[in-house]
Amino acid sequence: MNHQAMDAFWMPFTANRHFKANPRMLVSADGMYYQDDAGRSILDGCAGLWCVNAGHNRKPIVEAIQRQAATLDYAPPFQMGHPKAFEAAEKLAEMAPVGLDKVFFVNSGSEAADTALKMAIAYHRVRGDAGRVKLVGRERGYHGVNFGGISVGGIAGNRKLFPVALPTTDHIRSTHDLARNAFTRGEPEFGAEFADELEARITTLHDPSTIAAVIVEPMAGSTGVLIPPKGYLKRLREICDKYGILLIFDEVITGFGRLGADWAANKFDVLPDIITCAKGLSNGVVPMGALIVKPAIHDAFMAAAAERAIEFPHGYTYSAHPLACAASVATLDLYRDEGLFQRAANLAPRFEEKAHALRGTRHIKDIRNLGLVAGIELDSRPGAPGARGMDVFLKCWEKGVLVRFTGDIIAVSPPLIISEAEIDRLFATIGEAIHEAD
Repeated sequence: MNHQAMDAFWMPFTANRHFKANPRMLVSADGMYYQDDAGRSILDGCAGLWCVNAGHNRKPIVEAIQRQAATLDYAPPFQMGHPKAFEAAEKLAEMAPVGLDKVFFVNSGSEAADTALKMAIAYHRVRGDAGRVKLVGRERGYHGVNFGGISVGGIAGNRKLFPVALPTTDHIRSTHDLARNAFTRGEPEFGAEFADELEARITTLHDPSTIAAVIVEPMAGSTGVLIPPKGYLKRLREICDKYGILLIFDEVITGFGRLGADWAANKFDVLPDIITCAKGLSNGVVPMGALIVKPAIHDAFMAAAAERAIEFPHGYTYSAHPLACAASVATLDLYRDEGLFQRAANLAPRFEEKAHALRGTRHIKDIRNLGLVAGIELDSRPGAPGARGMDVFLKCWEKGVLVRFTGDIIAVSPPLIISEAEIDRLFATIGEAIHEAD
């Protein structure tokens, strides 16, 4: 494809000038592999963008979308319904952690995060507690790119061009502690006490009666795979319960098997008040997101509204889109029928072994992992942060492997259908690329 043919598309989160001078074009996909425009087979080491958990071009999902498109292509979600939306909600509620059973559909993780923030503030208001308007996120957190998400998020690069945020937000510190936890396998031993900042500083500074919700990723993914320390999430739950603050888990990445369990909430045995999810909800095939909510939150809205009144004035034109719902139903069935979450748990030891076998490779200063996700942190080049990470990404691409990079951290999160041989190849290629990088 020539440069002129690429001129109209302003690409997201991409160095556009560099890409269009050196394009990397994916033209088809199947199973664990993409194919590029040169006919090369590319091992997918990041499940597309953390989302293709069941692998590419899965026949049950494709056929479900085809049937739905030929039956009902679109239905308005405001004051109308369609059967597949209720089926998708029921299946998601059945798969959800026990205690969460109300489902609100959106179209992405970003929309799910902003919806959860609005829902949390509105929940307190309909209960007569309108003073709770403040929202607490975490440094290095990622909750999408809408204004609500970047306000509670804590990735500097996502905020610097948009210095206008929700005015009632604050952040607790990141759990990242390289000095004590470098090269940890699984959950780090040190850092549970970082949760205490929520009580020691945030509630003291703001008055807990003004705080509506705390939102965190159980495992911070987009900022470089930051695994929660042992006991950290339980401590957050305890503090939120003490002060009547809602706890929101952003499971857009951690949901649907990524950590070797269905949900991070179940993996860490901590039940939030709201889970946001997307990505693996529809295997990345059709955009879709959702909130899974405690019934007490839902019921508060129902009780507060007058008969025939809209209880929660929020939603999107494409909420519960018929094709997305069809994709989701087929995806959730596929996870169950193929036992993919347990498969991820079974593969996790091999994945961990191969990831940590890279220790000692030049430039690597940390390796961290859980389930089928790993972060490999590199020393930055003096005066050029992120350059080495991008070079490793490009070298892996040249060798036929697709990985993610965020700054100088390589993130690995393959589809849950990956084989042991493909795990071996994935990390061997990363090791070669890092060794060759200057």
